[in-house]
Amino acid sequence: MDIQRIAAFSQGSEGGNPAGVVLLPEAVSADEMARVAADVGYSETAFAVAKGNDVKSWRVRYFSPESEVPFCGHATIALGAALGKHNGAGTYTLELNDATITVDAEETPDGMMATLSSPPTRSRAMTDAEEQDVMALFALSPEDLDPRLAPAFIHGGANHAVLPMKDRARLAAMSYDLDDGRNVMRKHDLVTVMLVYIEGDQTFVVRNAFASGGVLEDPATGAAAAAFAGYLRDSQWPHDGSFTIRQGEDMGSPSLIKVSLDDTAGASVRVSGGARDIK
Repeated sequence: MDIQRIAAFSQGSEGGNPAGVVLLPEAVSADEMARVAADVGYSETAFAVAKGNDVKSWRVRYFSPESEVPFCGHATIALGAALGKHNGAGTYTLELNDATITVDAEETPDGMMATLSSPPTRSRAMTDAEEQDVMALFALSPEDLDPRLAPAFIHGGANHAVLPMKDRARLAAMSYDLDDGRNVMRKHDLVTVMLVYIEGDQTFVVRNAFASGGVLEDPATGAAAAAFAGYLRDSQWPHDGSFTIRQGEDMGSPSLIKVSLDDTAGASVRVSGGARDIK
């Protein structure tokens, strides 16, 4: 297999979240994709095969080193960049396991840029059991949380929990046990847990724990960004149609995620970012 290694949501020649991208000439088994993803070792690898002779329409599946993931934002941005380089700028239709989305590829002076349109979004309050387990995982108390947003279960193609943090330093100090995190996330059907610091109405600093996939932390998480956008919309947050997420700073891999949305409840949101090849 020709495995491309691309960092999505990068800032120029730095940062971003590494993803594997495999453009397949024909479909392969789930076991083979899982094996390759484990060998690559990134948080996700995207496998795409063209539908018939249409190079603008692809069947896509995502695998972490330990499991299949229904949707991955950063791997979709990486895939969009790869498709753009391979087949030219434009809009590509991606058929996922549970949804059909698009990704736009655009060549810019700073390299390839991609913008995905997410699956539909939804959110709800966390149950007492979910909140208790997730808070305990990170040794958090109610006093650690920002009262402007409530903890929530959020979805934008995959399930995530979000905890709004009151203090930037507390966010920087995030730590947890990987095995405990895996158990909590799988128990509550969560792909990641998103810890958020509200820097401004349209600027957020984020860390995403991804123990469900065998990865302690993601430096950029597009699927969670999409789900978070839906939650902000459901909460009538003053997003003014767009916002920016900075992620990976505390890992030494600064990443930038730009999100745009309207006020239509549950509607798709657009998540954009740069991409760079990993040498």
